[in-house]
Amino acid sequence: MNSHTPDWSRVQKTVRFETADRVPLAEALIAYEIQSQFLGRPVTPDDIGAQVEFWSKAGYDYIPLNIGMMEPGKVTENSHISRILKKRLADADAPDRPQAEEPDKWNLETTSFIHTQADFEAFPWEELERLDFSRLVRAAEFLPEGMKVIGVSGKIFTLTWMLMGFNHFAMSLIRNPGLVTAVFEKVAGIQYSALDQVLALPQVGAVWVVDDVAYNSGPIISVKHLERFVFPWYKEMARRCHQAGRLFFLHSDGKLDALLPSFFNMGLDVIQPIDPTCNDIVEIKKKTAGKLTIVGNVSNELLQEGAPEDIRAYTRMLLKEVAPGGGFMLGSGNSVPDWAQFENYQAMRETVLAEGRY
Repeated sequence: MNSHTPDWSRVQKTVRFETADRVPLAEALIAYEIQSQFLGRPVTPDDIGAQVEFWSKAGYDYIPLNIGMMEPGKVTENSHISRILKKRLADADAPDRPQAEEPDKWNLETTSFIHTQADFEAFPWEELERLDFSRLVRAAEFLPEGMKVIGVSGKIFTLTWMLMGFNHFAMSLIRNPGLVTAVFEKVAGIQYSALDQVLALPQVGAVWVVDDVAYNSGPIISVKHLERFVFPWYKEMARRCHQAGRLFFLHSDGKLDALLPSFFNMGLDVIQPIDPTCNDIVEIKKKTAGKLTIVGNVSNELLQEGAPEDIRAYTRMLLKEVAPGGGFMLGSGNSVPDWAQFENYQAMRETVLAEGRY
């Protein structure tokens, strides 16, 4: 098997800090526009065959597919929860608690829904539990030998504070922790139900939670509150993944130094993307060696505004300074968006495939 062929064991060896045939490529999200340019034809969200073709031909050992209530990235109109909220707000009999102007009352980036116990009890939790796993099931028809699916889940922390509104959520951590706990329990319970169904699928190799817990300056809320309200849910998620023989990944933007001990304690296998605007990935590798695999960290700004030779130079630095000893997969400093220059994405990808051997 050559180094361009999908091989999930390449990821497994890297996570075990063993030497694989090369450094794996890893992304939680690559824009369909980039995938389309690569294949030379349109790739759409419903075209699972084309997506598998892209991820396999581009040198990845897996395809990430969403299984959560929210799509990775910004809150989109097509996310499961957005469709539910739009439907609820369109119902003339539904209480219209949110204070926002049309047409975006459904949008959790601008509107909050749960301020009281009555709001919590009236929320359409049952509808949110009806998640669609058909894309993961269909992917099995197209996967080449050696390739896996990663189920992209989330967001327990982000979805909880968005439902409550951040200021109200932050005050409630002190004034009404019972309501905060109740919302966390509901959100996490839905994710756990999805997790158990996903782990029953043999084509799934890992679960990847996309849930930002840090700003560029450090944790979004105190480490104490993250340890009390958030991380126990992810520790249990990691336990279930490991019990089923799967890996557990987490995406979080922001400065992560203060959170590394928590990540070790929760049993996390992989953290991505080690945002280069606020983390020194060489120093992070020293702190995580033998404990936690890191993914990153070619900056999105460089992918947008740099030249291909700049991308190749930074990628080579990562291969030289971070890859030795395993525990490292190479990718962007966040995701590969539609505004990245395709030539720059190619420069990153091709450099790893050509020069990423240990």
